[in-house]
Amino acid sequence: MVHLSTIPDENQVVDGKLAGGIKKAHLQLVNDDDSFTTSVYGSRFAARDLPKHEMPEAEMSKDVAYRLIKDHLSLDGNPILNLASFVTTYMEEEAEKLMTEAFSKNFIDYEEYPQSADIQNRCVSMIGRLFHAPIGVEDDIGAIGTSCVGSSEAIMLAVLAMKRRWKNKRIEEGKPYDRPNIVMSSAVQVCWEKAARYFEVEEKLVYCTEERYVIDPEETVNLVDENTIGICVILGTTYTGEYEDVKAVDDLLTKKGLNTPIHVDAASGGFVAPFVVPDLEWDFRLEHVVSINVSGHKYGLVYPGVGWVVWRSTEFLPQELVFNINYLGADQASFTLNFSKGASQVIGQYYQLIRLGKHGYRAIMSNLTRTANYLSDSLEALGFIIMSKKSGEGLPLVAFRLPPQEDRNYDEFALAHQLRVRGWVVPAYTMAPNTENLKMLRVVVREDFTRSRCDSLITDIKQSQQLLGQMDQDSIKKQQDFIHKHNTSSGKASHNHPKYRKEKHSLQGKTGKTHAIC
Repeated sequence: MVHLSTIPDENQVVDGKLAGGIKKAHLQLVNDDDSFTTSVYGSRFAARDLPKHEMPEAEMSKDVAYRLIKDHLSLDGNPILNLASFVTTYMEEEAEKLMTEAFSKNFIDYEEYPQSADIQNRCVSMIGRLFHAPIGVEDDIGAIGTSCVGSSEAIMLAVLAMKRRWKNKRIEEGKPYDRPNIVMSSAVQVCWEKAARYFEVEEKLVYCTEERYVIDPEETVNLVDENTIGICVILGTTYTGEYEDVKAVDDLLTKKGLNTPIHVDAASGGFVAPFVVPDLEWDFRLEHVVSINVSGHKYGLVYPGVGWVVWRSTEFLPQELVFNINYLGADQASFTLNFSKGASQVIGQYYQLIRLGKHGYRAIMSNLTRTANYLSDSLEALGFIIMSKKSGEGLPLVAFRLPPQEDRNYDEFALAHQLRVRGWVVPAYTMAPNTENLKMLRVVVREDFTRSRCDSLITDIKQSQQLLGQMDQDSIKKQQDFIHKHNTSSGKASHNHPKYRKEKHSLQGKTGKTHAIC
């Protein structure tokens, strides 16, 4: 997320109050020019604050700049212990080297970097075939696709294509086109709500229930009307990781004679399902699936940010949305929300695809599924209620909650805060709209979450429960408030403009929805 930040008045910054109060106690200390014969910490910069608001007038040594910024970043959390995020935190050294060497390449400049552009095309072809996309370019029957900054951009492009195609059809039929809508689950990731709001498309939501955390296919198809631009079906929801039934939706559309397009949000599941449950029909094998997005930086095993979107054929990507330019030295077609971007992530994706191959991805996803099953069984043995699916019916993650118990003084949020003391980031949140009363925790099993690390987490959960069980409600609240204020970045919240902070002005949207971390 890009944070909207205020530009403060330096005279109002309070960080220097303590320093100002002790100035009179300073001795006359060395103030010579740096000779750089000492270490970084002997330079004058080590005795100063890093610039915060105003660009400094003078330069500093590159070694000093590197070390001071590195020291500042050392206060960030450990990505390996961040079990809230789907985003890849491990790549091999050779992949990192290739990506580093490509930092200076502007991927959009196909004329200057034709090999990088060709690598993107290879990735699109490999991913498209993984999704059983139609092959060939004659008579516009072959699939097309492009790389994106992530699945958010991919989804924006897919929504734009569905809306424009629907609009063109309405104009051709002489019908109004001012009230487009899209059918989707109330458990969609926030980028779907952004797409609907930014592109002025009404959301028609299929609400989750306390027993069902995904869409009901019958209810979904019943919401379709003449203004529906498409249906979003999720291959692995953000909340519980469960796969929605794409085939059931497709079958119902066929049964009712509807030609409504389906977009599959396979941001997380697109690189899991083909290797763990290859016989599951969710992709272009289904007639109504016209586009699919997938995140390379999730289970595609690439550092952020890279995503992919593939359309069944050019029929589903209107020509007027594609821009043809030649001011970079050659004619090229462009369908993106941004323009310039680095080539590193695309190259990283290609490395993973050819380095691991299908067998390598299958081995990794199988291990992740085994670890998720083991964690799920272990938490169930501890008395937790498991909300996610096991054995390939969903993503390799575990969503769980505490059982109802009147005499317990702590909840899921208190447990999450206690785990934070041990370094783990395990998010606690409430379910989608209409089921907000369900509190839950979620552990995402990523490539570097080994069985050994899983055992360490289970041990810490046990110990955290034992400690919380010995505390009274008032002590738990005081501890939670302290951890939230001093151990979490959201508690400090200095990176958000005051106008847009949640407590000041709700950005939850029409659904009043809170979103899980992705």
